[in-house]
Amino acid sequence: MNFELTEEQQMVSDSIERFVQDNYDLESRVALVNQSPGFSADHWKTMSELGWFGLPFSEEDGGFGGNQLDTMILMGHFGKGLVLEPFLASIVLGGGVLKRVGSETQRKEWLDSVIDGSKQLALAYSEPESGYEPHNVAVAGTKTDNGYTISGTKCMVQHGKTADALVVSFRTSGGTVDQSGITLALIPADREGVTVQGFVTVDGLQSSEIAFDQVAVSADDLLGEVDGGFAPLNAVINDGILAIAAEAVGAMEVLYKDTVAYTQEREQFDHPLSGFQVLQHRMVEMFMEQEQCKSLLYRATMEVANGGADAQRNIHALKHLIGKAAFFVGENAVQTHGGMGVTEELRIGHYFKRLLVIEAQFGNTDYHLDQFAA
Repeated sequence: MNFELTEEQQMVSDSIERFVQDNYDLESRVALVNQSPGFSADHWKTMSELGWFGLPFSEEDGGFGGNQLDTMILMGHFGKGLVLEPFLASIVLGGGVLKRVGSETQRKEWLDSVIDGSKQLALAYSEPESGYEPHNVAVAGTKTDNGYTISGTKCMVQHGKTADALVVSFRTSGGTVDQSGITLALIPADREGVTVQGFVTVDGLQSSEIAFDQVAVSADDLLGEVDGGFAPLNAVINDGILAIAAEAVGAMEVLYKDTVAYTQEREQFDHPLSGFQVLQHRMVEMFMEQEQCKSLLYRATMEVANGGADAQRNIHALKHLIGKAAFFVGENAVQTHGGMGVTEELRIGHYFKRLLVIEAQFGNTDYHLDQFAA
């Protein structure tokens, strides 16, 4: 297979790499985490001006007609800088649902603003009792003359606090764990009955819990077919897994390279640590784990982008491997650095925390192993 980037993809990759190098040193990132809204509005504007938000959308919707491969390139560089801006939440997840099943009116009303960065979306699908199953939906819709009213709670909604509209899954028929009977809707965040409680996660990113109290959902708010929301929701979650897997590969690259550099500088018994064979083996293993993840990331991304028959199975395999490698690379980076590996002053601990969150996001390592075996 040819893994070389096209000329256009290489240009995008170079621009993203420069952006991360110029704007995401550790001190700058920590400052953004500690101020509202948890990311930089200036960075967000720059990203939109550079055209990155239009990559995954069709030309008919105002984008550039890209696919998951373009998102992979961008998220890989984001992982190297631990970028905080809500690209995943607004473009990949929220925008991913809208581009798949949004009506022409909904896409015209929202996608231009999403692509130019003036509006943000968030995907609210996870619930306190749903575990890792996106089809475990208890938030129910009660039929009305003009649509539905919904009540219940969604949790771990990425960047829900700053979103202008929420893509929400709710049940319109069937049992709580049935894949059928799930419906999606695009609900403005300021609609009566919507309460958003934002918080910072351990990796410094923004998340929220959202309560719905008899929130009115009109027929015009519905995304796609009634009872047919699971398929597009699952497709968007797969895109999310590919995106955070690319981010994890980028973060692991930073960890093993930082570890190699540290062992070349740090001396023990009058010799640099890099001269000890056991540490040489360990760093080779860290490199191999990251390279294996990168290879499977390419395979899974191309399978999904091309509609391959094994796409779903490759997604499960990728998420399982990413979770295992994240622990291995992160733990060894911290152990090699010693106690300072978990201090706030060194970026090793920040990358490890992000990898731990990625391991649990969209289903953890054990969950995806079970799904792969099934």
